[in-house]
Amino acid sequence: MSRTHVVTGAGSGIGLALARRLAERGDRLVLLARSDARAAELARTFPDAQVLVADLADPGTLNGLGRQVDGPVDSVVHVAGVVELAPVERLRLAEWEEQLAVNLTAPAVLTRELLPHVRAARGTVVFVNSSAGLVANAGWSAYAASKSGLRALADALRAEEVDHGVRVSTVYPSRTATPMQEKVHEQEGRTYDASRWIDPETVVDTILHVVDLPVGATIPDVTLRPVPRPGT
Repeated sequence: MSRTHVVTGAGSGIGLALARRLAERGDRLVLLARSDARAAELARTFPDAQVLVADLADPGTLNGLGRQVDGPVDSVVHVAGVVELAPVERLRLAEWEEQLAVNLTAPAVLTRELLPHVRAARGTVVFVNSSAGLVANAGWSAYAASKSGLRALADALRAEEVDHGVRVSTVYPSRTATPMQEKVHEQEGRTYDASRWIDPETVVDTILHVVDLPVGATIPDVTLRPVPRPGT
């Protein structure tokens, strides 16, 4: 029986890999795009998906989105995120606000909008967080603050929704070989070597394990760390 999954960040990296895996197994996809042009691109990649336009950098555009989704939703997987590194002394307000909006406020609003659908399916909400949500390093204050807040959101939601049968999981990947990680290396002034980092498909395997877990058990938190591969 086909299941329904709402995925953010399906345009690249972990989100794209996840959407492909879900589509390949015949599940129904509801994807978010920040503009009509981006929606058209996603529709070409996933012709059977429902693509909704909403800009996560402007969380108000998510208001009412729940009315555009029909029926129960088996999972909402929050993958989309942005990162801009800077020490606090050079932190720009616009960069701080964008990271909080995309990484924290938008997931909160989207979850609120879809919660009746998730309750109907006794489904799962998955927050793809980051190791930065557990430990904040120099230069990462804004991103880490948004991800620490996302952890708090997940913890509160889990406690609130347990009686509704909704499961809430947070996945904390360390550095993963995605376009975002390539951008981070550029900001850090480091050479990017994808072979050193977690394969996005490994993160997808973990997300699918969480989403497909039989009723009666849950995995509240799971952390992934890279292990050096032979020859690297």
